[in-house]
Amino acid sequence: MIKNYIKLALKVLGRRKFFTFISLFGISLTLVVLMVAVAIMDNLFAARQPESRFDRVLGVHVMGLYGPQGGMTSMPGYAFVRKYMFDLPGVENQSVFTIQAPMVMYHEGKKIESHVRRTDGAYWQILDFRFLEGGPFTEQDNRDAKFVAVINADMREKLFGGAPAVGRTIEFEGHRYRVVGVVENVAFTRRVGFSEIWAPIRTLKDRSYETMMAHNFGGIVLARSAADFPRLKREFQQRLTSFHFDDPKNFNRVISGLDTGFEAAARNIVGNQVEKDRAAILRIVLAVMTLLFILLPVMNLVSINLSRIMERASEIGVRKAFGASSRTLIGQFVVENVVLTAIGGTIGFILSIFVLKALSSTELVPYLEFDVNLRIFGYGMLLAVAFGIISGVYPAWRMSRMHPVNALRGGAM
Repeated sequence: MIKNYIKLALKVLGRRKFFTFISLFGISLTLVVLMVAVAIMDNLFAARQPESRFDRVLGVHVMGLYGPQGGMTSMPGYAFVRKYMFDLPGVENQSVFTIQAPMVMYHEGKKIESHVRRTDGAYWQILDFRFLEGGPFTEQDNRDAKFVAVINADMREKLFGGAPAVGRTIEFEGHRYRVVGVVENVAFTRRVGFSEIWAPIRTLKDRSYETMMAHNFGGIVLARSAADFPRLKREFQQRLTSFHFDDPKNFNRVISGLDTGFEAAARNIVGNQVEKDRAAILRIVLAVMTLLFILLPVMNLVSINLSRIMERASEIGVRKAFGASSRTLIGQFVVENVVLTAIGGTIGFILSIFVLKALSSTELVPYLEFDVNLRIFGYGMLLAVAFGIISGVYPAWRMSRMHPVNALRGGAM
């Protein structure tokens, strides 16, 4: 029966080409915007290289001290990460690193703007960078404060014209660093993986960071599986109960979390002081925004569908006169609408590929390359089907209630 419905739907779409074009245009345009939004979200939060293991990673990216006189929210410090996140039971690995910071360096008389991140050796074991040359520095290099560095492909081009870089030296922040590895460019949207230069933490000039609870550091742990997340989160929160406040009159409460990437974004957007359900709040906000965005095209498509159904009033009357049930008629028209939106979704998917390529070529975000993978295609087609069902149910229901006599006369519902 479904097969017959689909064949009939394709024939119906060819009858009134103008209505079909208007419907496909609205569906495609809406789905292009939605799929581009999905691609951006996927690029921000999905596990992908070099953060391909991040479906098993939790991180500490925000901490705050609060009290009767107010509070402060900042990135955690080295001492905070080491004391409260390190050595959690049952983790495979753990790492502490600085947030990437903009930097200006000079090489052979050229001014080069870049970003630098300081890491420990475990950072390179948790993330899986693609090395074009050489390899990472080790934890022993970090402990010995060796002036070694890893650079990305773009920095190799800027510094050495694309020639081999391993073994050569670069100078920044008053020291000369020997390049030990070159990695593929990483998009700015990768919160932990992005930088253009990586160097050991202990090569920082000032060691005062070692005692700071709030500074510009972050930390991650690699769990054995995502099933361990609740236990690790509880253990981290338990450790925070022993936090020492230097000035308890002003600050008597510490808030932080061992978060997934999405939870960390929610902590920044919704607010660190919101104690619970930050991620749920952000999901609701995104869902409401999506619904509001698709509401107008859905209403337009409902109106077009009602007009198309009115044109088929005599056909509906004949079928009802010969005993077709309301359920059968509703099923047929919903399937027809789903076919229409599936075609529009396919067109929208193809158009979104070109839009994402155009966005990638603008270089508004360093090294950002949007792609459309099977996951995004699946989300897009799911949206298309949902779009078709939502916009088709009401017109189909109205049609099913049409009296056979009025339908045969082409009358009102």
